[in-house]
Amino acid sequence: MAVDYGRSRLGLAISDPLRWTARPLLILKRKNRREDLRRLRQIVLEHEVGQIVVGCPLHLDGRESEMAVEAARFARRLEKELRLPVVLADERLTSWEAAQTARTTSRRQRTHDDLAAAILLRDYLEQQRATRQQP
Repeated sequence: MAVDYGRSRLGLAISDPLRWTARPLLILKRKNRREDLRRLRQIVLEHEVGQIVVGCPLHLDGRESEMAVEAARFARRLEKELRLPVVLADERLTSWEAAQTARTTSRRQRTHDDLAAAILLRDYLEQQRATRQQP
């Protein structure tokens, strides 16, 4: 599962069991830490999630942003509370790509956090496959 971290919303995406595809799952409107974790735990159990990828919003030049620090803190909390492996992945331009994709489809949602999470997850899965194929 991938999480596009935000202060007011969490975009979620899920992969198939073989880890080949990524699709938007939902946008979770944040309430408070305890309730957010409860809902995430429920989603993790329902979808039999084995690993979580949290987007790390770096600046275009690769420097860490304020939101990257928050996302890293959130990832550590998820790992501790949900007892699952959590990795941070560079999410530069995923929101931009999500907006472009939404513009060219019939998607009418105002926010595209779940689509950004799917793009993040797609990129992460592709990177993992490429790494495994290298000699």
